Amino acid sequence: MNRKSPAHRRLGRRAAVAAGLVLAVGLGVSTQVSAQAAVHAPAKASTTAPQSVSGTPGQAVTRVADFYGAYIDAKGDYTDPDVTLAAALRNHYLTPDFAKRLAAWEKKNAADGVLRAQNIPAQWTATDNGTVGNGHEVIVTLTFGSGETTQKTKLFVLVERYNHIVDIDTTSNR
Repeated sequence: MNRKSPAHRRLGRRAAVAAGLVLAVGLGVSTQVSAQAAVHAPAKASTTAPQSVSGTPGQAVTRVADFYGAYIDAKGDYTDPDVTLAAALRNHYLTPDFAKRLAAWEKKNAADGVLRAQNIPAQWTATDNGTVGNGHEVIVTLTFGSGETTQKTKLFVLVERYNHIVDIDTTSNR
């Protein structure tokens, strides 16, 4: 058979298919063995309590917590931050007037105005701080760094009519 004959090409294809089947079957067996071994391994006891998050639609603290959680997730992926999502979140949660003021603050301070920082926090919490005028204030505590080198920043987020954020500041409106 010459190299270009149809019979030679069929033999080559059959060899490739056979090699693929052997590889697939071999991988399937090794995966099953690994899975069976994992089933018989003793489970490790968890040393931390399970986490839970709850909220209620329409509550200012829930709305602010949702915003900060999603915003930090969007900005926090250092290899591929989702700037489109971060912009959409700002557009959805912030009033247009506040968004303009925030953009001016960011230009002046060379930092992210929502986070009041140039980097992304490792942790955050949102705590109800009560009614302020026609709105509601939520304290957002951002924790930057880890281990013994952490820094906490408190932000006071004011939510007013229609549950939109109208201000973020480092001092309370109370």
